[in-house]
Formats: sequence, structure tokens, C-alpha cells
Amino acid sequence: MSAIAAAVVEAPPPQGNKTATGASPTLEEKGVSEIDVGNLTINESRKTNKFLDEHEDSNIKPVTSVDTPYKSAFTFEELNLSPELLKGLYDEMKFEKPSEIQAICLPMILNPPYLDLIAQYHNGSGKSTCFVLGILSRIDPELKAPQALCICPTRELALQNLEVIRKMAKYTGITSECAIPMTSTNYIPNHKLPPITAQVVIGTPGTARNRIVSKKLDVSYVKILVLDEAGPMFEEEGFKDDSLRLKKSIASVSSHCQVLLFSATFTEPVKKFMSKIVKKDHNQLFFKKEELFVEKEEQPLDSMKQYKVKAPDELSKIMVIKDRILELGEHLGPTVIFVRTRNSATMLHNSLVDFGYDVTTFQGALEQEDRDKIVKDFNDGLTQVLISTDLLDRGFDQQQIKLVINYDLPVKHDHITQPDFETYMHRICRAGRSGGKGGAVFNLLCGFMDEMIMSEIEKYFGIEVAEVPDWSNDEHFKTALRSAGLYNKLVNF
Repeated sequence: MSAIAAAVVEAPPPQGNKTATGASPTLEEKGVSEIDVGNLTINESRKTNKFLDEHEDSNIKPVTSVDTPYKSAFTFEELNLSPELLKGLYDEMKFEKPSEIQAICLPMILNPPYLDLIAQYHNGSGKSTCFVLGILSRIDPELKAPQALCICPTRELALQNLEVIRKMAKYTGITSECAIPMTSTNYIPNHKLPPITAQVVIGTPGTARNRIVSKKLDVSYVKILVLDEAGPMFEEEGFKDDSLRLKKSIASVSSHCQVLLFSATFTEPVKKFMSKIVKKDHNQLFFKKEELFVEKEEQPLDSMKQYKVKAPDELSKIMVIKDRILELGEHLGPTVIFVRTRNSATMLHNSLVDFGYDVTTFQGALEQEDRDKIVKDFNDGLTQVLISTDLLDRGFDQQQIKLVINYDLPVKHDHITQPDFETYMHRICRAGRSGGKGGAVFNLLCGFMDEMIMSEIEKYFGIEVAEVPDWSNDEHFKTALRSAGLYNKLVNF
């Protein structure tokens, strides 16, 4: 199977085939409630779409759920976009041609019969462009009412997507607005808010649902619903309930709404919930797990070096960050350090400040306006080292990050001995995005449990993370940093 594949999934025969890494039913004879989603298998022999497999050097071999003659797009002009949208793509977004995943995905989104789409992606693959073009291409500029809804798990991601939409739609006249939790300084009770009239609405599940319930957001004309970062939303009960209610609210007044569901990985809870969101006939796009960190010609594997460092205690982890990585590294640029808890964030922040480093910390206890300012200052280059909980592993698109440090490995919040694979991928894909010019991820391990979690991560993604042999040896870190393009001096042993 290719690195990226769109696939039809079917219920397994009695002997039980190998299960797919995230799948949804497309059986025509059965209803959603009858399908055992957890045991679906990929059928690569059925309905191979010859039109989409025209790239001779393509590592994508799509299979679609119907015989629609989708055709790969070698240029944006082939997608029949308006001149105004093309101008936004070229002048504002600085795009030249569709990426490989966009060439395959966009025809599925933009062409009738506008089937729902379940799409897996990795950071930097161009998925935002896929759904933003899908949204903007479906808008009737003359209809001054909400026609598209994009739901995100965090306000930071919603604001980021709003920025992309406004840049791409600059010459179209299409209006957009956020429905996200308000800051304490601009808070207005729901019943006093004016109705949303923007044609594109980007929001978080709870806030968007509250606007619908309070009749401040009319979804009667919504043609397209995007669920960005569906994984975390579908794994948390609150987000899951809100997302389902949103879908039902739209379906009750607009039966032909196209649903685009994007997720980095598909865990069992996500697989079981997908069938409640998308229709039976839908298209899919999946990566092999071992390919999640790389897309051909766009993000070479050697542009992002992953390392693991075994430290005897928490103080040693701090010393690794201070004396080895930050002290020895050259031209590091913006650096993100991920921690598991607010307490760890505070402790690490205070330690690095005591050592003379200028750092900022991002975590959920902050007021909304403080969170916005921290992200803006970091994006603007006013601060260089940012400590963050998992709240910032999504909705954060700083293109110049070359260094990510996992002070704590990501684990499931309700099972701290189980690794969170999707969060790990989001964290490490922050590095090495600036034109493939290098980047490093250091995973700091302390104790047997961390080593077991790291081993599970390597096994899941089919990768082998290099180990820095000695946490206290400068030369070993120089070698690692030099391999990642973050240390240019000759290494002497």
C-alpha cells in the first residue's frame, strides 16, 4: 500500500482480516448502527480510481467510495476556482502549485456530488488549504448568511484558521467571523450578542453550539462543515457531544451539508465515532503510520532529527536543557518546550529564569488575552523560548521553529502510562518546517516508565529514535545538534 491512500473499508469476513488504522463504513446494504467500525478493513482492490492515479511519481493510489471520475489537479487552475480565489492563492498565500496531497484531496472536496471526506494528515502537508478552498469555493457571495462552519478544538487553532481564510479570501468579498470563548475584557452575554451574519464561521464546539441554541447562529444555509483536529475532539466526551449536536443541528435543516473530517491519527474512540458524523458514502485519505512525519519532496525525513536522552532525575533534565541544548546550540531560533502539567511548566519556567533565560509559559490557567499575547509575541519573535502544556500542540503555526524539547512525553490524560501518539506527532512536527533546513526534537526520559512510553511511540510509528549516549557529555550533544544543523563547529573527541 502507498504512503498515502484513499480507501474504501468493508466489514471483515468471518476469519477476520487485519484491522485498518482508522476506518469508516461504506457498505450500501447496512445502516451505520449495524457496522462494527472497530473491525473494518481496508479493501484496496475495490473501485480504484484510475483518474486520480495519473502522477507517474505519485506515492498516492486513491480508492474512492463511488465511481466519480475525480482527476488529479496539477495546477490550481484545473480546479475551476474563481479568479479572485486564485489571486488570493498566488498573491497572499504565495503558492505556486498544489502539493501532492492537495492534488488528490481537492478534487474530492470541490467536485459534485460533494461527498463527505475523512482525511488523515501530518503537519505541513497542506490540509488547511484543502478545507479552506473547499469552504470558499462553496460560498455564494450574494447570500449574506452563514454558509460554512469550521470547528476546532482550541481558540488558538480557530484564530489561526481565521487568518488563513481571510488571506485566501482577500479578493473575494467573502466575510468570516470567529465563534470562540471571549476574553474577560470583551465578554458579552450570549443573549446580548448580535446574530452572526458572516458567510464563514470558525469556532470551538461549545461556543458554536451555544450560539446556535441561543439563535445567534443560523445554520439553515450551511453547505459545508469542517471538523479540524477531529481526533482530540472525538476523544473527549464534552467535545464529542457538542460536535455531534452541531452535526445534528445542521442536518435537521440542511440534509446536503458536506462534512470534512481531518485528524492526524485515528484511535479506537475516533474510529467508533466517525460513522456518526459522516454519511455512508464518503471518501477517505490515509497515511501509513510510518509516513506521518514526511511527505515526498516537501519535508525530507532528515530535515527533522529525533533524539532521546535518559536523565537520572528532574534536575538533570533541566541541566540538559540549560547546559547542553540551549547553551551549545547555535542559531536555534524559536524553541518550544512541552511539559505535561501546569506545575511542571511553572517549575521549569522559574528554573530557566533563575539561570538567566528569557522564557514565556503558555498554559490553560492563563486568561484568554494573556494566552493570545504570548502566542503573538512568540510568533513575532519577541520571545525565543516558549514552555507549553499540550494546549499549544495544535493551532500553532510558527514556521521557523527548529527545536522542540519534550520535557515530558505526551500521555493520555486518563491513563498516564499510555502514550498519546497523536499529541507526540503534533509536537514533533513543529520542528523542521522552515524549508527543510534542519530541526531537532529532544525527548527527555526519566525512569523506566518514560523508556517504556518512548518504546511504544517508536513501535507505533515504525521509527527508531537515536539515543544521545550520555546526558552529561557535551560532545555527544554537539554531535546531535550538528547533525540537525544546529551546531556548525567541528566536534572534537
